[in-house]
Amino acid sequence: MGFSGISIWQLLIVLVIVLLLFGTKRLRNLGTDLGNAVKGFKNAMSEGEKGEDKEPERLEQADTHAGATAKDKEKDQA
Repeated sequence: MGFSGISIWQLLIVLVIVLLLFGTKRLRNLGTDLGNAVKGFKNAMSEGEKGEDKEPERLEQADTHAGATAKDKEKDQA
């Protein structure tokens, strides 16, 4: 044991203690849940980036639509 930190033997002892406390089934379920959460987060981030790309198009369409309705209102008033 030096000043470098945790050795491989200390990590193995911690791993054995965790396995004894929680069991392999519970740890496997925890790993699966964590993996699904990360996958869902990545999907949400990629959908968010795609949504940001489409947003300016929607704003332009809304502006042209709003402009057309204002022109129609002016024609109706005249």
